Amino acid sequence: MILTYEKRNTEIALEQKKTIHVPPHLHEAIEMIFVTEGSVELGVGQELFHLEKGDFGIVFPNVIHHYQVFGSGRNRAIYLFARPTLFSSYIEELQNCCPKIPVIAKEDVSPDIEYVINQLAKQKEYNGRLAKAYIQIILAHVFMDMEIITKDSVGTDDIIYNAVEYVAKNFREEITLEKMAFDLCVTKYVLSRMFAKTFHCNFSKYVNGIRLSYAQAILQDSKESITNIALDCGFESQRTFNRVFKEQYKMTPREFRSKAMVSNANEHTNDGCSA
Repeated sequence: MILTYEKRNTEIALEQKKTIHVPPHLHEAIEMIFVTEGSVELGVGQELFHLEKGDFGIVFPNVIHHYQVFGSGRNRAIYLFARPTLFSSYIEELQNCCPKIPVIAKEDVSPDIEYVINQLAKQKEYNGRLAKAYIQIILAHVFMDMEIITKDSVGTDDIIYNAVEYVAKNFREEITLEKMAFDLCVTKYVLSRMFAKTFHCNFSKYVNGIRLSYAQAILQDSKESITNIALDCGFESQRTFNRVFKEQYKMTPREFRSKAMVSNANEHTNDGCSA
């Protein structure tokens, strides 16, 4: 399977566009789709799910998915992307789980979801407190209205999917390329080449990237000590955590937390989405 990995740098993004065939891909963002015209097929794992006008679909982070379009005429949808680390109360579920059926039919879509998507669609950029709160509403309905299963229940034998799922499940523990290869019944050389070709980085950098994303959410939304956060994210020491964090974000975890506190305080004075 030809698979692409998308790196999204924005915290929240919305695209209103024509639906087209999109090959298998994955990314760290939560991806939501709301069909506004025509229809589209959402492929997750080995299943294909049909969406028509008014239907809602969601793909959790690091789940391989694709789109196909079979209907003629105008086929359009709103695509909403959000960084999972913005939602610390859901971060573990977003990392390790996914909906069994990732689609809600029009008649079952909550008016709250439709309202939120329409409100966000009026904006051009999203970095405000209100945008985050809106998406929190969608996630609340997703976890209430959809059956949630572990990602390893999604039927596929693809090595890339299995590797992504394995890291998401085990990054908070000591994890090595050798142990991962043994558990997945492949050689470490196959895994090493896969990470280099698909993610354009080595195994250690990929694992640390997942750990750092998780750490960001905890730093922003908790008062836990940085030492405890470092250990909880799978780093062997705070010193290692500080070094890797600064290499990635050009600031220390403490500086990041201080900056996030200032940003959150400023957002309290501006409840709108900035354009």
